[in-house]
Amino acid sequence: MMRAMTTMRMSTVRGSPRGLGVQGRRAHALGKAQARGAHVMMAAVPSTLPSVDFRVRVRDESIGGDNPFTWKTFTSEDYFKGKKVVLFSLPGAFTPTCSTYQLPGFEKNAEEFKKLGIDEIYCLSVNDSFVMNKWAKDQDLKAVKVIPDGSLAFTNAMDMNVQKDNHAFGQRSWRYAVVADDMKIVQTFIEPGKCDNGSVDDDPYGASSPENILKYLKGEDFDAGV
Repeated sequence: MMRAMTTMRMSTVRGSPRGLGVQGRRAHALGKAQARGAHVMMAAVPSTLPSVDFRVRVRDESIGGDNPFTWKTFTSEDYFKGKKVVLFSLPGAFTPTCSTYQLPGFEKNAEEFKKLGIDEIYCLSVNDSFVMNKWAKDQDLKAVKVIPDGSLAFTNAMDMNVQKDNHAFGQRSWRYAVVADDMKIVQTFIEPGKCDNGSVDDDPYGASSPENILKYLKGEDFDAGV
């Protein structure tokens, strides 16, 4: 029977000692943030994906020239309605963990996700469409689709907004993922220790990894995070 892991987490968590169980890692992340005086927040996601508008730069060959792109508004329904999806959100495009492990991991495993009933995989970040499109191009994405949430409309509605002024990032998204079916969230994977203005160690990575979400979809033990 599928259940959330309560023993060992399956992947390395930045800033957390290896060998701790899931509960131990959560306590460790929380304790480190509190020790630095960071404002630790409890995650409280809604039961359905929020309905918002996204402004996206899309290619339009009818424009011609060297930069044939125009603005288009996409809604949450355009992306998620009538589909079973994995949506993962992260602190920023081009950042190390996101670019080295998380995004390429989802791209690499896209076919396996499809075999397990996932129609689309989306990567969302509090970046503008220019940045997200460039990141997608640099990562040579074929399967994963990127969503720019530069104005934090979606991130705020998900209650995943955190301040990262200590890195001059401003407002960003905490790292998390969800599996949603026709807009309804059926499983969350939220990294522990959600806080404002923590250190580089306050960006854990494990629960929202593609490897962990595949375990959930296969009915294996998995880490739901917080």
